[in-house]
Amino acid sequence: MRPEGRLKSIAYFFAPLLALLVLWQATITVFDVNPRVFPGISAVWHAAVTSIADGTLIQHIGASLTRVAVGTVIGIAISVPLGMAMGVLPAVATFLTPLMRFFSVLAGIAWIPIATLWFGYGFGAITFVIFNAVFFVVAYNAMLGVSTIPMRLRYAAASLGAGPWRTLTEVLLPGALPNIVTGIRTGLGFAWRGLIAAEMIATNVGLGYMLFMARDFYRTEVIVMGMIVIGLLWLLLDRLLLAPLERATVERWGMVERT
Repeated sequence: MRPEGRLKSIAYFFAPLLALLVLWQATITVFDVNPRVFPGISAVWHAAVTSIADGTLIQHIGASLTRVAVGTVIGIAISVPLGMAMGVLPAVATFLTPLMRFFSVLAGIAWIPIATLWFGYGFGAITFVIFNAVFFVVAYNAMLGVSTIPMRLRYAAASLGAGPWRTLTEVLLPGALPNIVTGIRTGLGFAWRGLIAAEMIATNVGLGYMLFMARDFYRTEVIVMGMIVIGLLWLLLDRLLLAPLERATVERWGMVERT
């Protein structure tokens, strides 16, 4: 992308956020909102500076990102092979598809109560919730990716002497990769929401826990600061990692040409 195009893209990205800040401060000023109901920008900024200075915000962010990373990696490692098996073997797909659709509705937040019973309060329960949020979406997308690969490509690979392993690594996996990456991006969105909800209940560190504790002490500036941090982290993760990965994958293996 050209420099002017990149600058324009950055401007379009930040313009709505700046507009929201202006609207926020104007609403606080015009209606003289009680800080206990909703704080001003200066109070939220002071809360952020204080939390960074004493290290608590960094600790909460580190704990949350670690849980997301571990749960997502485990979910991808299990869901991709299962989804591809469903795409290759009709009998497996017929048997598992109703179960996948059933549990996909329950994935994420609905597992929090039973996760705390199984794993206790802490890392294990939250990681399990994140795993569930990622697993079903990625598995289903992997199955769809494999099932959309034309059979003539598989037959062509076999006629050229490709065995099962080469067919898997050079035909099926590349063909399914755009769907898999899309599933990962979608699943991580569900996982992020599940993480915050689980941290409010099942741990004593993390961004969700920080929000929950701030509520008990009527520290609305910390609550709003935490919400902003959560949103910004997801925007950065999606903008800098997931969206480029999805775009590059579709351009490399999908039906879209690089412009």
